[in-house]
Amino acid sequence: MLRSWAGSAALILSLGMVGQAIADDVQVAQVEQKAEALEEKIAEQPAPAPVKPAEQITPTEAKAVDPTGQQPLDDAITCLSRTIYWEAKGEGERGMSAVAAVVMNRLADPAFPKTVCAVVTQGKETGACQFSWWCDGRPDDVEEAQPYAEATEIARRALNQELEDPTDGAVNFHTLATQPSWASEFVKTATIGEHVFYRSAEQTADVQ
Repeated sequence: MLRSWAGSAALILSLGMVGQAIADDVQVAQVEQKAEALEEKIAEQPAPAPVKPAEQITPTEAKAVDPTGQQPLDDAITCLSRTIYWEAKGEGERGMSAVAAVVMNRLADPAFPKTVCAVVTQGKETGACQFSWWCDGRPDDVEEAQPYAEATEIARRALNQELEDPTDGAVNFHTLATQPSWASEFVKTATIGEHVFYRSAEQTADVQ
């Protein structure tokens, strides 16, 4: 009788864990759909539609999508969080926000792809990645939990249209240690941490 009871208890526990895993997967899928809808709003021109409270991604939802930074790069939250982390994890909130702003500015620019993941992975097919972390040959999984949690929160705010742009509309940036040839063709907008930010001459003309 004890053996039978133990077996039943183990089965119940196992079924409970399976049920919870399914529920978690459903929640993540729902959050990813919400993020997709938000990136579509940002990609609309000339100005994105306001985000209603029910459409916003909550901190808990954002963390659930890729809590440890090990998931495939196939949704807006993960692609944006990982880009912020790898490009500016040592730059503090302002530096990380600046990188997020560049991705969002590109997303809203007709000259760039219309999803976050397409923006941050652009150029790999030609060997000219727009974001260096994406094709530097190193693993893309997260190594430090706290900076990644900060990156995820900034990504959430960016998708919710709650993030102030410290770059003044930049769509390009490079580190202080480099001086790429394209820099002379753009207008410098800010230097934040170890990065210099630029927007196109066309953008500058539009805002004048």
